[in-house]
Amino acid sequence: DSQGRKMSKSLGNGIDPLEVIDKYGADALRFSLASGNSPGNDMRFYWEKVEAYRNFANKIWNASRFVKMNIADRKLPDIKTIALDESDKWILKKYNTLVESVTKSFDSYELGIAAQSLYDFIWSEYCDWYIELTKPRLYSDDETAKTNACCVLNYVLSNTLKLLHPLMPFITEEIWTSLPGNEESIMISTWPEAEQEFNFDTTNFDVVVDIIKGVRNLRTEMNVPQNVK
Repeated sequence: DSQGRKMSKSLGNGIDPLEVIDKYGADALRFSLASGNSPGNDMRFYWEKVEAYRNFANKIWNASRFVKMNIADRKLPDIKTIALDESDKWILKKYNTLVESVTKSFDSYELGIAAQSLYDFIWSEYCDWYIELTKPRLYSDDETAKTNACCVLNYVLSNTLKLLHPLMPFITEEIWTSLPGNEESIMISTWPEAEQEFNFDTTNFDVVVDIIKGVRNLRTEMNVPQNVK
């Protein structure tokens, strides 16, 4: 339990998984058991941890709704045929690294490392950074720019859901089958592989991201409100 005691009937500190699922969902429970899990260590159960991964599931759901809303009835080309901007190259390289990391972790049964890699990529790099970076193009009058942004958004989301599926099978199946071109179950889809052509040199863009992070950290440390220059 959260105090490090073994769960037992005499202590009355057992957890009914059906109760957890009813409150936060099966995917949140599964992910919480995989996350932070390392060989040889006893795991502690925290309700707060399951709640955090319920929020993670909500984050994925809202991001997918945003992507589908912008794609609408738009016909998406093959990602390898479009002109990529610097933010596209940045996220595709990050995605490539994720594929290699998660595949290696699953192959060696390091579920905790796979879970953490997926969490960091989806929450921070895809949702908090890349989706925000695409908004100027999505809200512009340039139809080609809109289509290209939608193409990359859909490609990265679809394939990241495949990587996440072993840990969160229900939400990934629901979202994946609703995305363009995905008709059959995600369970029988092809496991993603890193694409060599996506190993772009993103050094300059990484510097821009680091500068923005640095400015945000300074604002927080100095208690500068977001609406003050």
